[in-house]
Amino acid sequence: MNRIIGIELRRSAALGAALLIAVAGTIVLHATAGRWSSGWMALVMTQREYLAVLSPLAMAAGAWQSFREHRANVAELFASAPRPRPRKIVPILVATGLAALFAYLVTLLAAAPRIADTARYLPPAAFVVVAVGLVAMIASVWLGLAVGRLVPALATAPALAVIGFALLIFAPHALPDGGVTAAFSPSMGMSMFSDYDTVGGQVSVAQALWMVAVAMAGLVLFAVENRKFAFAALLPLAIGATATALVVPTGDAYDQGTLDPVAQELVCTDDAPRACVSRAHEGLLPEAAPKARHALELLSKAPVVEVHEDTSTFSPPTSPRSRADTALMTIAVDTHGRLANAGRLEPAILTGVFTGPLSCGDARNFQVATAAAYWLLDREPTVGPDGLELDDPEAVQLWKGLKALPRAEAGARVTAVYQAAQKCKDSTDLLTRGAR
Repeated sequence: MNRIIGIELRRSAALGAALLIAVAGTIVLHATAGRWSSGWMALVMTQREYLAVLSPLAMAAGAWQSFREHRANVAELFASAPRPRPRKIVPILVATGLAALFAYLVTLLAAAPRIADTARYLPPAAFVVVAVGLVAMIASVWLGLAVGRLVPALATAPALAVIGFALLIFAPHALPDGGVTAAFSPSMGMSMFSDYDTVGGQVSVAQALWMVAVAMAGLVLFAVENRKFAFAALLPLAIGATATALVVPTGDAYDQGTLDPVAQELVCTDDAPRACVSRAHEGLLPEAAPKARHALELLSKAPVVEVHEDTSTFSPPTSPRSRADTALMTIAVDTHGRLANAGRLEPAILTGVFTGPLSCGDARNFQVATAAAYWLLDREPTVGPDGLELDDPEAVQLWKGLKALPRAEAGARVTAVYQAAQKCKDSTDLLTRGAR
């Protein structure tokens, strides 16, 4: 059997299709590295989202393989061979399935080196997400084989690619939001709203069930000799749809399963003052810790003794408990998995402290906080190593006013801003009128 499959791989379009899919997937992933450079889970989820591109290519590859056999007029020759039908179709099914698996894994391996140095957190769910993607690729290429056999025309492969792409992009929007959409379209539900997103176990099981059902339907369509029995492919689809609908979580149950609480856990430096980042960003702790500690040194007159990463999320909404002795920092990751805009980390930490634990000030209070933060840094707000500071003339004017004062007086006013921020009081005039 191994020799037969090897021959099938060489004579069929499987290897060429695998190369095409792998190249297309690699290009798409590297062109959008900023979406997945934060870690392994982000990478595998983004790759799954791009099944909207890879799956139609796999379907087209399967349809093209069936058309090649039809064009070569080998159907009658194969039919005349005294071999059971399964022995005739198994080699092509295995060859095309292996090609699809190979292309998907090569795409993943080609992207992995970009984040291998900094991505430390590898949750078990990541392997499940990849496994479901592999099943989806097999289902796609087998479905393409079946459609190509039923409609053996030159236009079938490109038409199937276009139709598959349109269905994967637009059809899910006809379904309700949440788990149902994700279950019946494995490229949906993979968008990352935070670096702590995941795919719940029930969702992955539901996706796997549906993809297996599609694969079995494609297998039945490809295997039946009499087209009158093609309707038999509806049976695995009906069973798969029922099982999927019973398993998939919806509503609040789905929302609660989209965050990984382990990824949000803090990993801290061993020595004091402590700097902590989420487990998802553990590899960035050596870069972030020195800058966080420098910010703490500048806040020596405030009771802030630790800096933690802000692990707040928008959907579902979560936020860390506010503590007077802890400053928060936001970790951003660049396209190579490193700390992005490192020169902005210290100003952002200090500005957050002077804004208040609940960000309870208005825009004017934020400008006061910015001026106070940059006074501690001894740096003008519009000038920085990254060149990314916002041009805020009012904050610059407040900063210049502080610089013109004796250092003791300016320090007293900055301390007053901090005290007002902790009580969520208005700090609008504190820098211009002094501490009261």
